[in-house]
Parts: sequence; C-alpha cells; structure tokens
Amino acid sequence: MLDLSRDINSLSNFKRNTAEFIDRLKATKSPLVLTVNGVSELVVQSAEGYQQLLERIEYLETTAGIRQGLNELADGRAVEAIPALEALRNKLQQPQA
Repeated sequence: MLDLSRDINSLSNFKRNTAEFIDRLKATKSPLVLTVNGVSELVVQSAEGYQQLLERIEYLETTAGIRQGLNELADGRAVEAIPALEALRNKLQQPQA
C-alpha cells in the first residue's frame, strides 16, 4: 500500500540516493511515486513487487470471471456444454463468406 508520507519523493532525490531507494523498494515491495517540479510523474517499484501486483490482478480478473459465470448460471443464462460445443464446432466448420 502506498504511504503518502514515505512513498513520494522527487526524481532528483531518487537520482542522488538511487542505491538507498532500491534497497527500500526491495524491502517494502511498495511502489514509489517520483515527482518532477512537485508534480507526480513516475511510479517505480521492485520487480518482485510488480510481479505480486500482476498476480493480484490476475486473481481478481479470474475471480470476477467466475463470479460472472455463477451469476449467469443463477439467472438461467447458462447453456449445457455439449450442445454449446457442438454449435461452436458447426459454426467453425462452415465456410467463411
């Protein structure tokens, strides 16, 4: 989680203290917002922290897809697998116009 009191720094400060910031990024796995002239311009983070973020996003997308499927099933919008697959096979075997 981004801590506004700790995780916002100037790009100049980051350049002057790169090794220190890299150690902190690796330890916390939290992103760091870099500013230019007081305006947020960049976000940097460790590779491990980025990988964790990607995994969280994938989990949330998968969970949302499952939830959508369950809602469709509950709403009666589900189709039995074998007829659906046969219809798809027939559609794919038809010549394209």
